[in-house]
Amino acid sequence: MKRAFDHVGLWATEPQPGEFWVEFSKVWVTNPRAHPQRIEYLRPLEKPDVPPEQAGLWKLWNRPHVAFRVDSLQEWLNGEEVIFGPFDPGGFAQVAFILKDGLVIEYLEYYDLSHWFGQPNPPGWEPDPY
Repeated sequence: MKRAFDHVGLWATEPQPGEFWVEFSKVWVTNPRAHPQRIEYLRPLEKPDVPPEQAGLWKLWNRPHVAFRVDSLQEWLNGEEVIFGPFDPGGFAQVAFILKDGLVIEYLEYYDLSHWFGQPNPPGWEPDPY
């Protein structure tokens, strides 16, 4: 099983330049490949009211996440506390969020690294090697 760093996701309350709509989760997201520190900004249509007792789901909607590109989403999810997904956000990957060691982690199994929501990658962008 292989994985490589992909991005960090941070919540935003204001519209961000270059947002893309994710129907499944009802959030707008930016392209982390276009940010020098690989940051993806997420902005929900409406933030769900999740009680703190649902720790994983509450952290998903209220804390940052760290995302990794993986070679097999199903293998990386085995035995983990899946809190959201899996789903396809925009025709290029399957993703799922887990809670591990108190941190929200997103795993992405890309089937097409050539774009983000149909937009070509920024010039010079290359994925981190596994």
